[in-house]
Amino acid sequence: MDTTANGPTRVPPQRGGVRTVLNGTTLTVGELIELVDGAAVPTVAPEARERAAHSWRTAQRLAAAGRLYGRGTGVGAQRSVPVDEGDEAAHGLRLLRSHAGGAGALLPARQVRAMLAVRANQLLAGGSGIQPALIDALVDALRLGVHPAVNEYGAVGTGDLTALAQTGLTLIGERPWLSTESAEPRKASGPYGEPTGRVEKAEPGGESVASMTGLAHDGPSVAGAELAPGGASAAGAEREAGGASARPVTTRQAQAGSGVPSNGPEPDAQRVGPSQTAESAAPATAYGEPAAAARYVLAPAVQLVTLPGPATETVYVPVSASTPVTAATPFPGAAVSTGLPAPVVLQPGDALALLSSNALALGQAALAQRELDVLLRATHAVAALSLAAVSGSPEAYAAPVHALRPYPGAARAAGEVRRLLGLPDRPQRRQGRRIQDPFGFRAFPQAHGCALDASERLREVIEVEVNCPSENPLMDPDGTAAYHHGGFFAAPLGLALDAANLALLQTAQLSAARLTALGDPGLTGLSPFLGGGPATSSGTMILEYTANSALAELRSGTMPASAGHAVLSRGLEEAASFAGQAARQTSRATDAYTTVLACELVAAVRALRMRPVQAESLSPPVEVFAAATAVLPAGTEDRPLTGDVTAAAELLPRLAEL
Repeated sequence: MDTTANGPTRVPPQRGGVRTVLNGTTLTVGELIELVDGAAVPTVAPEARERAAHSWRTAQRLAAAGRLYGRGTGVGAQRSVPVDEGDEAAHGLRLLRSHAGGAGALLPARQVRAMLAVRANQLLAGGSGIQPALIDALVDALRLGVHPAVNEYGAVGTGDLTALAQTGLTLIGERPWLSTESAEPRKASGPYGEPTGRVEKAEPGGESVASMTGLAHDGPSVAGAELAPGGASAAGAEREAGGASARPVTTRQAQAGSGVPSNGPEPDAQRVGPSQTAESAAPATAYGEPAAAARYVLAPAVQLVTLPGPATETVYVPVSASTPVTAATPFPGAAVSTGLPAPVVLQPGDALALLSSNALALGQAALAQRELDVLLRATHAVAALSLAAVSGSPEAYAAPVHALRPYPGAARAAGEVRRLLGLPDRPQRRQGRRIQDPFGFRAFPQAHGCALDASERLREVIEVEVNCPSENPLMDPDGTAAYHHGGFFAAPLGLALDAANLALLQTAQLSAARLTALGDPGLTGLSPFLGGGPATSSGTMILEYTANSALAELRSGTMPASAGHAVLSRGLEEAASFAGQAARQTSRATDAYTTVLACELVAAVRALRMRPVQAESLSPPVEVFAAATAVLPAGTEDRPLTGDVTAAAELLPRLAEL
């Protein structure tokens, strides 16, 4: 990051801090999740930022020599319509505004934060031609715990256009930043997602509007020119509050006097400190439309510090209320910000460069893949418990079986069950037992192995996509050319997600089959449905219904999203990957599978508790069984089992680590 008066200073990281370096080439799903959950602080590799700056300079030079799509022309079916000379910056603002047409519910903070991290890392790969200040602002938002308001619907797998347009308008100061640390808007939203009714404090973990930008002035700054949204001004939207004027707090207002310079003009409005709120009875929206009163809460303040040593990374240090920054602060050059990214002045070409990505779908896919991975690993433990509960045959898990048919996932599934049960690679069939088991046990390595392989393939695709440029046009690294292409078409991601959904269904169906087997006296030698009372007891009977209800939900989401079709923009864009829809299907599928697997876990543990100890029986996995019995109730009487299933579901991440 440049050391200038217009931006934060690059400083060495804090000692002992957990950092994830964004360099555009090596971000993993695990590192992405740590950034999303605040377990790591993002830092930018200097060479990556320089790569992005080189791409920006290349785009400026090439645009001066000839038209580039989306910068010197319209987009989509308007690709051949030239932009008037001198209108490029305003064209970019119109592009962001016109594409910010998302609809549906606001997405959870984790999904939006994942999108921010993905987009920042992609842009650091170089090739976009975007100005580096926008990358800085994306990383700042991650550090500061704020995110834009993004609606669920608006993408078809050819770029997350609406989500990134909404993000772009937030980055330039025209839409609000949200925070997860305070209150959540409870009213309907206006045209930019702003609340149209008064915002009261919500439960902890909700969201708050960190700032409402673009409301108390005539519009965002665009390459030095003030453009009034819709031609309307909100300058007169004030009210008396104890004799003082009060308005919604904008990013620029909040930063005024804070030591953090803005790269855009500051509106003439009241300044509010980092821990204060402001109210407005009837401010105008960015389109000049009246909005109802709302309260806006600012995010926590942070301190930008300069430490001695080589300038290699940037670190934002939270400012403690008990340790205010003073002249005696042991960090030379310390400055305090309000906890909101400085609004960026939009430059020609920035808009399309920001939009040309499936960052939201990739972020959603990464979150879903991590959850899928945890559940698939937990399945090894649950399946091992069930195999022991029915005294199943270990032959289906023998290493020679899977060496001769060398699918990595199947070999891994069989090996994990052997490890958990303490079985040798060549387990022997025990005399006096059934020759082979039902498919739920015998075909487990084959079906579950497919899910393991699909999850691994999905991770690989995600990590390729988050570490490469996808923008159209793409600036050649050698700085001599720009290529118009279809790299934003997310077919690899959509197909990998669809494959994971279908493979998960296969192993989920076997989990439900094992649950049914655990209630069969012919397999367990126990009472029907593991009832512990009179012969008419229902025991765990209802769990079959619950599991199959969740399984039906999972099954309904396995229609491949990539089988969809769309013809858009007057026929110019005649196909779509629907990767975002596939990512949402995977997320719902993992939720449903959690219930299926939890039901099996409850029944397996009960069966093992009820089973008499016999010399020829398989011993349950010691650590897994101990962890489960410490959490699940021991009673076998007929009673509500919702609590058991809930406790089992919460235990699955722990079992995944055993």
